[in-house]
Amino acid sequence: MNQIKLFIELTRLKKPIGFMLLFWPCAWGLTLAYDFSSDLNNYFFYLILFFLGSVLMRSAGCIVNDILDKEFDAKVFRTKNRPIASGKVSIRLGMFYALVLCLLAFLVLINFNLFTIILALGSMPLAFTYPLMKRFTYWPQLFLGITFNYGLILGWTAIEGQLDLAPIIFYLGAIFWTLGYDTIYGYQDIRDDEIIGLKSTSIKFKGKAKKFLFISYIILSILLISGGYIMKFKLIYYFLLIIPLSHLFLYQLKIFKLNNPNSCLKAFKSNNVFGLIIFLQILIVKII
Repeated sequence: MNQIKLFIELTRLKKPIGFMLLFWPCAWGLTLAYDFSSDLNNYFFYLILFFLGSVLMRSAGCIVNDILDKEFDAKVFRTKNRPIASGKVSIRLGMFYALVLCLLAFLVLINFNLFTIILALGSMPLAFTYPLMKRFTYWPQLFLGITFNYGLILGWTAIEGQLDLAPIIFYLGAIFWTLGYDTIYGYQDIRDDEIIGLKSTSIKFKGKAKKFLFISYIILSILLISGGYIMKFKLIYYFLLIIPLSHLFLYQLKIFKLNNPNSCLKAFKSNNVFGLIIFLQILIVKII
């Protein structure tokens, strides 16, 4: 029973915000591509597959992250009690868990077309080397955005079997979304990160955090509008877009307080709502 608890803690399964932020771009891409005049069973089947894949890959990613960051995590107040950093779970056992999770994720992946499988496998090196970026660059959040939102591309290709301009535009927008929300997340650990020499956009822009977030979300907004134009969405798409963008600019940026870790976590978690709203917005526009 204790090992089960440690596994849940290791994979952050009690913190669904992580795998939901991985899942929403997948759902966006799938919904953008799907023809809702056809059989809906395939749509829900793929949606479930992407959800399972998100949970499995995020769990594996957490383990790899904890293995690579073991020494750093032990020096950060928020992470020092993580199973690997604290020595409760060995690196060898952690690697075994990660391997099993990746194998399960592969069983999910092989349900898609060959092009999607190849694209997904091609993203693996970046997915598992992302944790190293904070050692070398102030832009690890950019690498996270490239990795974390890759499911949007896969969601599209799972249906279309090829890549087009529209999903690329939405993908770029999602990268700037991640650039914003993970910068917010990073402010929880900024003091410890500075002491131990780690890098992040949170540190790089700590004197002008809200300005950086505002610019990131403005670019996201432009790309969401551009993506809708390329998709030839009806006018209702642009009216509905007011809702998620208001959530970012009028709620999230308002509650975000740089020196308040609880405020940072609350603002970060609110991105689950943003992801859901964008998903519902695309779904509505595609159905009507």
